[in-house]
Amino acid sequence: VFFFFFFSSRRRHTRFLPVSWARRCVQETGFKTIIHPLSTEKAMRKLEDENTMSFVVDIGASKPKIREAFVKLYGGKVRKINTLIRTDGKKKAYIRLAPESDALDIANKIGIL
Repeated sequence: VFFFFFFSSRRRHTRFLPVSWARRCVQETGFKTIIHPLSTEKAMRKLEDENTMSFVVDIGASKPKIREAFVKLYGGKVRKINTLIRTDGKKKAYIRLAPESDALDIANKIGIL
């Protein structure tokens, strides 16, 4: 009982902002959701054969957020998104594009090819 007043009057000093402040400060952009494209051999084969692009995305990103960020950044029409979490803890997204948008054109615009 005696220590209650002593500890309640002390101000707590933290090194980080509260989560509510961090959410207010960060603007939602596509660059936060989609981190970088993959250019492995498997990704290139899927790009050419199946009209599918591969990206490393934020671990907390959902499929609708990934779709919104892709359309905002690259402007292609998305048909389907598959996600998986790699063994190194990063999240990978396979974005299959609609037939009217060509994955090779978007890859050239990004600079993968």
